[in-house]
Amino acid sequence: MERAQPVGVFDSGVGGLTVVKEIIKRLPCENIIYIGDTANVPYGGKPPQELIRLGKNIIDFLINQGAKAVVAACNTSSSVSIPILRDMCPVPVIDVIVPGAANAAAVTRNGRVGVIATEATVKTGAYTRHIKALSPGISVYEVACPRFVPLVEQGVLEGDEVEEVANEYLQPLRRQGIDTLVIGCTHYPFLIPVIQKVMGKGVRLVDPAEETASRLRATLLERGLDNPGTTSPQYRFFATGSSESFFRVGKLLPEIDIRKVTTLKLERGIWEG
Repeated sequence: MERAQPVGVFDSGVGGLTVVKEIIKRLPCENIIYIGDTANVPYGGKPPQELIRLGKNIIDFLINQGAKAVVAACNTSSSVSIPILRDMCPVPVIDVIVPGAANAAAVTRNGRVGVIATEATVKTGAYTRHIKALSPGISVYEVACPRFVPLVEQGVLEGDEVEEVANEYLQPLRRQGIDTLVIGCTHYPFLIPVIQKVMGKGVRLVDPAEETASRLRATLLERGLDNPGTTSPQYRFFATGSSESFFRVGKLLPEIDIRKVTTLKLERGIWEG
């Protein structure tokens, strides 16, 4: 395997671009292929077998494109399909659940941690399980926020509607007295200003994207697969459905230069320019 081979990253939509941003910070020379499964977003309400099928199709495509590692930049996939698909994959697969759980367990002061995520992620109890494996005494409170992903995909990141929805989801966590909140969906960082406003400055927000990128870096270094870089890295973006959200959200991430998004038809194994 060559060091110049790309890192594959995928999500149900554009939320995973928040992980790409952190990867670029820590690994500025890496070539990246990103897939946003916009034809099937959101993932949160889908049954496990469908998520496994979608994940396998995406990972197979990334491997065929020469990916030397795959980052599941999607908490729903990380909690439902990746535990099954990881052993089938010939390259390292990095998820976002384990890094996020580790960070939360390390920074909480009062041992009361909240998690906001999709319905599917909450249903698995993955964050509770991983946090308690590290520190059994921590109390974990998970809340599903199904309306957040559609708001982000539509580019609705502020205003009365977002604040009303955020209050509905977050007030129960405030009443639990948490001091740490895991942003357990890669779409949700776009809503951090509103989330922090509702939770108050005393609650620390944990974005798993940062630790995920660090774990990817450590994995590549350990295997001698990091790209030392002699040329400018190439970033390729694919969408299985609409690409409008890529350009809308991309404006908020100046670190990522999104000039072209290619339409990908995974079921047929082809892509359209």
